[in-house]
Amino acid sequence: MVWFLKRKIGSFTGKLRTTHVPFEPIRAAGVKWRKERPFDNVIDRDKKLKLVMKIRKILVNQPNRIMPVRELGKFRRDLGLTKNRRVIALLKKFPAVFEIVEEGVYSLQFRLTPEAERLYLEELNGRNEMEDVLVLKLRKLLMMSMDKRILLEKIAHLKTDFGLPLEFRDTICHRYPQYFRVVATGRGPALELTHWDPELSVSAAELAEEDNRAKELQEKDLIIDRPLKFNRVKLPKGLQLSKSEMRRICQFRDIPYISPYSDFSHLRSGSKEKEKHACGVVHEILSLTVEKRTLVDHLTHFREEFRFSQQLRGMLIRHPDLFYVSLKGERDSIFLRDAYSDSHLVEQDRLLNIKEKLRSLVMVPRFPRRGAPRTEAAGGEDGTSGQEDGSDEADDWSDVDSDMSGDDLDDDYEDDWDDEDDDTPPDFDDDDGTVKIHLSKSTSQPDTATNNIEKVLTPVFPDGRPRDRW
Repeated sequence: MVWFLKRKIGSFTGKLRTTHVPFEPIRAAGVKWRKERPFDNVIDRDKKLKLVMKIRKILVNQPNRIMPVRELGKFRRDLGLTKNRRVIALLKKFPAVFEIVEEGVYSLQFRLTPEAERLYLEELNGRNEMEDVLVLKLRKLLMMSMDKRILLEKIAHLKTDFGLPLEFRDTICHRYPQYFRVVATGRGPALELTHWDPELSVSAAELAEEDNRAKELQEKDLIIDRPLKFNRVKLPKGLQLSKSEMRRICQFRDIPYISPYSDFSHLRSGSKEKEKHACGVVHEILSLTVEKRTLVDHLTHFREEFRFSQQLRGMLIRHPDLFYVSLKGERDSIFLRDAYSDSHLVEQDRLLNIKEKLRSLVMVPRFPRRGAPRTEAAGGEDGTSGQEDGSDEADDWSDVDSDMSGDDLDDDYEDDWDDEDDDTPPDFDDDDGTVKIHLSKSTSQPDTATNNIEKVLTPVFPDGRPRDRW
C-alpha cells in the first residue's frame, strides 16, 4: 500500500523516478521490451573497469604519468563520485593498477604499476599500428551521411567506441587529405569526405548474407538429399516473442534491403522503407565499433546526418532480432545481437584483448581470499569479485557512472576537497576501523623463566595473518 501511494504521489507531483526501470512494460509499436541478463551482465562487468580507465585518463595527462593523491580530488565530479569517499582508499581498491609512493615528507603520489604501464604503452602502439583501420571507419561513417560531412564534435562521441585516439582531431583528420578534410562551418569544424570508394560501400550485413549464401550453395552440392527449408526468422537463444510480434518481424524482413551507403534523400520520413534504411545504418555503425555496442544517446547526436526519427529508442526496441537495448546504468546501451554469444563477443581485435588484460588487473583484490594465491584474479565470467576478506571491496558502486561517454575532462574545475588529509602516509584503518593486536606464539604461553622479559606485540590482520610494520 505504501508503494502504491508513493507511485501515485510521484505521478501527481511530477517528480522524476529514482529508479531507471519503468513500472509499466515498455512497448514500441506492439513489440514488448524484454530484459536479457547476458547483455546486462556486460554492463555490470565494466562498472569498475570504466572507473579505472577514467582515473588512468587523468593520470596519463600528468608529467611522467605521476600525480599527487590530493590533486585527484579535484576530478571527483568527473569520476562520477557522489559519496564522500577518500581518494587514497579508492586507489587502494586496485592494487594491481595503481601504486602509491611517498615523495618527501607527508607527500603521497600515485602512478601506474609496471604491469598497468606496460598495457598502456601496448595500447598506444596498437592504436598507432591500427591507424589504417581507424581511417577506414571514418571514411565509411562519412559515406553513410546525407551530405558526406559530419561535425567533429559529433564524431568525438564515438571516438572511444571506434577506438580513435583522444587527439584524433589534430592527427588522423589532417594526415589523409586524399580521403577527407576538415572544413569550417557555421556550427564548428567538420570532417568532409573528399573521395568516394565504391569498394567500401558494402555493409557488414551484406557480407554476412554473402557468406550465408555460399554455405547454402555448398549444402546443395551434397549428395545426400535434405528436406526443403522454409524461410523463417531464426530467433536468438533465450528470446521469446509472441505470434503478433513474430508477424511484424517477418513483414519487416520481407521489405527489400536498403544499403546504408545508398542515397536516402527520397525516402519519406516515417515510412517502412526509411526505417529499413535506419536499421541498416545503426547495424553498420555498431559493426564499426570495437565492442559492437554503444550508447543510445551517441546515436541521437546523428539525427540530422542520417535522418533518424525522434523516437530512435523505440525504433531500436521494435527490432529485437537485430538489436538489444539495455536499461542498465544511467544511460541506455544498444548491442548488436549477431556479434554476441552469451554475453561474449564472437570476434575480438587487439585493442579488446588489451582491455581484457586490464580488466584482469582491475579484478585483483587488495586482500586475497584465505588460502588463495595473491595473483588470483577474482571473479568468474560475470565479473563478480567473490571476495570474503571482510573488506569494503563489495561496497556499493551505484555512485559511479556506468556510462563511458568519453567526454574531455575540464581541467579548470576546482572542487573543495575538505575530507581527511590525503597527504598523510597510508593508514590501514580504511577497511574495518580497528587493528587487532595479538600476542605472538613465542610469548603467548606463560613462562616462569622469562617473566622479566618484555612481551613482544605483533600487529596482525583480523583473520590472523601478520601485518608488516609501517
